[in-house]
Amino acid sequence: MIPIRGLFETHLTVRDLDRSIRFYRDVLHLPLAHVVPERDVAFFWIGAPGRAMLGVWAIHTVPIALRLHFALEVALDDLLTAPTRLRSAGVVPRDGADEPVVLGWMPAAAVYFDDPDGHSVELIAMLPHMPRPDVNWVPYSEWVRSFAVPESDPA
Repeated sequence: MIPIRGLFETHLTVRDLDRSIRFYRDVLHLPLAHVVPERDVAFFWIGAPGRAMLGVWAIHTVPIALRLHFALEVALDDLLTAPTRLRSAGVVPRDGADEPVVLGWMPAAAVYFDDPDGHSVELIAMLPHMPRPDVNWVPYSEWVRSFAVPESDPA
C-alpha cells in the first residue's frame, strides 16, 4: 500500500519531565531537540537530527491508560497521496485530513490516523526546507505556498 522506510519516532510517559530530560540528555547523550513547557513534553533526536526522535511526556502522579504513538518514515511523494490511499483501505486520517500537515520546527510533513486499537500512527517525511520553529501545524499546501524556504537559500 504505502512503502514504509523506517520508524521515525516513539513516545513515552514519564512522571518527572526535568528528571527525564537530564537522563536522556546527560546519561544517554541524546540531543535535546525541542521542549514545549506548556505541554510538559521534550523531544530528543535519536542519531542524526531529522532521522529519529523520542518524545517524553510528563504525567506526574496521575495514572493513565497506555495509548501509544509511533511514526513511520515514508517518501514525501507517498505521504502526499497517503490520505487518499488510506481512505481506499478503509482508514480515515485524523480530523478527516485531505493533505499532510507540516510541523515547521523540524520541518516535516505528516499524516495521522489510529490503528484498530486506538494507537496513534503517523506517516512522516522530512522536508528539504529551513526549519521554522514559529510555524506549527499548517497544511502542506500552505507551507509550500507561504513558509517553505529551501535549505540552501539563506533568505
